[in-house]
Amino acid sequence: MMKLHILSFFCVALLLTSLSCINKAQPVLQEVHSAPVLSDSTLKDTLTITAVGDMMLGSAYPSASNLPKDDAVNSFKAVKEYLKGDIVFGNLEGCFLNSGKSTKCKDTIGNSCFAFRMPERYAGIYKDAGFNLLSVANNHVGDFGIAGRKKTSTILDSLGINYAGLNSKPYSLFEKNEITYAFCAFSPNDNTLQITEIDSAKALVAQLKAKANIVIVSFHGGGEGSKFEHVTRKTEVFYKEDRGNVYAFAHAVIDAGADVVLGHGPHVTRAAECYKGKFIAYSMGNFCTYGMFNLSGPNGIAPLIQIKINGKGDFLMADVISVRQDKINHLTVDKTHAAFQKMKMLTQMDIPENKLVFTPDQQIKISLN
Repeated sequence: MMKLHILSFFCVALLLTSLSCINKAQPVLQEVHSAPVLSDSTLKDTLTITAVGDMMLGSAYPSASNLPKDDAVNSFKAVKEYLKGDIVFGNLEGCFLNSGKSTKCKDTIGNSCFAFRMPERYAGIYKDAGFNLLSVANNHVGDFGIAGRKKTSTILDSLGINYAGLNSKPYSLFEKNEITYAFCAFSPNDNTLQITEIDSAKALVAQLKAKANIVIVSFHGGGEGSKFEHVTRKTEVFYKEDRGNVYAFAHAVIDAGADVVLGHGPHVTRAAECYKGKFIAYSMGNFCTYGMFNLSGPNGIAPLIQIKINGKGDFLMADVISVRQDKINHLTVDKTHAAFQKMKMLTQMDIPENKLVFTPDQQIKISLN
């Protein structure tokens, strides 16, 4: 009988050791305090994800004279009534940092430096406007190196604004109104999750889907400017840099479990798509960008998209508020609906098999035909 007990003990020990090895071999998400994932029967019927593109409210580098005269406090005044929803998302172009030089350019070049260092006090403007989710995966978050990235992370944490995209902060898991959300962001730039590493992106999204009701993915990808309005379904190269195949990336992360995919980076509006019932915006343009940004032609219009999804993440419809920027009036609502019309045209051209319908009252719906 003693031999039997000893044998049983060793069998249990061997089993526990084997399970431990299996667990160590799998990618593990760091522990995050969040509510249990709700069952389908308890999910909220309709969620609103309001999304915009690139935002940079003014850079104090190379000179504080480059900052807006109102110190950016009125940046979102014209659109604040539309920045509502369970999630309010945008791409944060640049870092929050009060001092420091950038290796990208020299102080002697005057006002033509594309290195963005927003005063730390500007972070509160985003918070007050309603933003609760930001991507920091882009080509400007590292303009001031590790100091800029660290200070930006510290400030966003202190304000309770969720964010992701850095190698040091690849994803965010959080709860709002009893819904658990996961967010991850990608770009082709240093110290960020790579849009070109699609298999790794799929693996991360699959892990997050096991932890959350709704998974949101954003990407900073594709060429820049009016020559890059179209979704080509091919790898895009800009100034010899691989900017990813945004079409393949978006489809891949949805296959892995993403519910909404939000694109930015080209500085122009691009097409939208509904793939496997999930919404994709391929580029949301320049939304609120002060200073050295080109705002001519298509670079000066952008959509503010209020996306409605159900509790399972399936696309229901979207309202599109078109906005316009120029150097004098800055950010305003565009009564001509130019961004909506541009998105409609490009969707019909680039993704003709799409089932989306663009209605006369600036809504996007799914065709029942």
